[in-house]
Amino acid sequence: MDDISGLIKRAAEYKNVFVQTHNFPDHDALAAAYGLQSLLENYGVKSRIIYGGDITRASITNMIEALGINAESVCGIKDTAGDAVIMVDGCRGNNNMKELKNASLIGVIDHHDTSHAEEIAFCDIRPRYGSCSTIIFTYFERLGVKITRETATALLIGLCVDTAILMRNIVEDDVRAYFHLFSLADNSFVQSMVRNYIETRDLAYYKQAIENIKIEGDTAFCYLKEGCSQNLLGIMADFFLALEEVTFVMLCAKNDGKIIFSLRSENEKYNAADMIQALLKGRGFGGGHHNMAGGIMNEAGEFDENLMFGELKDLIKAASELACSRKSPSGLSAF
Repeated sequence: MDDISGLIKRAAEYKNVFVQTHNFPDHDALAAAYGLQSLLENYGVKSRIIYGGDITRASITNMIEALGINAESVCGIKDTAGDAVIMVDGCRGNNNMKELKNASLIGVIDHHDTSHAEEIAFCDIRPRYGSCSTIIFTYFERLGVKITRETATALLIGLCVDTAILMRNIVEDDVRAYFHLFSLADNSFVQSMVRNYIETRDLAYYKQAIENIKIEGDTAFCYLKEGCSQNLLGIMADFFLALEEVTFVMLCAKNDGKIIFSLRSENEKYNAADMIQALLKGRGFGGGHHNMAGGIMNEAGEFDENLMFGELKDLIKAASELACSRKSPSGLSAF
């Protein structure tokens, strides 16, 4: 695999370079894309940040406007023959990543578990990392390139949001990136973005979720029949995970003819990525990390709230029994 220098040299060979995030990008996806765009620009390579879907959160819009991030929808791009694409915070084969036809995929940078190994010159997937922004930071560090205040601010926001301020799924590089970026960023703005992440209109969704949440044992489940955005669904999943009695959360909602899912786990027995992949096998796509994951069921008509909760409980039970058997002394029954 090429190193980051190789990717930059390859990108320089193309007239148009697109840095693409997953559909409905979150703070980390846009921050990482912006950071990579800044790095490429340092070597004279111009690029455009693109995404599918919509940007629905005011805090993300505020970040874009305040930092001057120029991101555009894939829908407005027609002819990409002979152009290059670098995917950030996602990879090819993901239903949440709209592919550009006729463009050459020259790089993938991601921090999610994936079964779609990329056979391209540059594929940097680090599932143990808390954020894609951290990976981008390591490129600046490796190449000795100075990080601007705007780029540092964006990367720190992405890192803080995706790791819940270093409380979730982190490695040493995440911590090191945090302290380095902290010395460069506009920390008042970072704090504002991390702290003010919901809006008054979101309270109706919280009310619906609180009134309909089902909790059995240490597992919480809720289906929001009136729909909800993917980003807000994840925020509410974090909210319910804060309950003392709950160690695993799955929220789902109807969205544009599909069912979207957000999972959170703080129990070593329950792997959120494995759970969603098992639940959606043959009817959708899911992925993520041990402690946070998401997914999409392609047809909302195939979804049954009670059946889905039942399937989840079966997986939780199986995971608990497996963990119990592994802890049993060799040669003895788990019971």
